[in-house]
Amino acid sequence: MRLLLFGRDYCHLCHDMLAALETLRGEPGVPHFEIEVVDVDADPALEAKYDELVPVLVDGEGCELCHYFLDAAKVREYLNKV
Repeated sequence: MRLLLFGRDYCHLCHDMLAALETLRGEPGVPHFEIEVVDVDADPALEAKYDELVPVLVDGEGCELCHYFLDAAKVREYLNKV
């Protein structure tokens, strides 16, 4: 299972969400998942779409799970459904 984290290198909220995801990944009972970090500044279309919303976490289908801060409960729920 793969989650996409759209963010920026210089974004402290993006770094915080990635750290929170790493913590979540280590929790017992949480299904294994991969995190792919995508730099929105590398793609004009992504920058236009996510500009001020970063960080944005989406599932493999492109459905937004949360932005700005990790909604751990929502992500746990999603991971346990899949």
